[in-house]
Amino acid sequence: MQLILMRHGEAEPYQANDAVRNLTTRGVAQAHLTAQQVLEKYQPDLLVASPYVRAQQTVGAFQQQLPNVQLHILDEITPDADPRIALDALTLQASQYSAQCIVVVCHMNVIAYIAGLLLDEDPEIFGLAEARVFEQPFILLGLSVETARFLPLVDTL
Repeated sequence: MQLILMRHGEAEPYQANDAVRNLTTRGVAQAHLTAQQVLEKYQPDLLVASPYVRAQQTVGAFQQQLPNVQLHILDEITPDADPRIALDALTLQASQYSAQCIVVVCHMNVIAYIAGLLLDEDPEIFGLAEARVFEQPFILLGLSVETARFLPLVDTL
């Protein structure tokens, strides 16, 4: 199965309620460029996003191309979420929907720690709207192999 972890695109400056920050125009373009790259090679059968506005706007780039693929919002993948609990929630989603290719859109720091757990390595920062593909028979700590990375070409924005 493939688990595609993606960080949201560029968002507005920090404000009192972090959950309602929108993507900037650049962030929307980043999301669309990365989604386009991913969809040229992969066929997601489940979309998962954080409840934060910027993550939902980012996953919207996939929804436009995949109108029949279900989107699930997970409270367990917000910026300060526990990565082990997040990974458990993603495992449950994969099992519940028999998903073979899942796109997950969330935030730093949780996304870096999830990737680190999957690879049994130290966390590595994700760029804005960066997506990484992890292959594994099923989601389990240290059992994944990273097979691809996608970044929006910022020079074109």
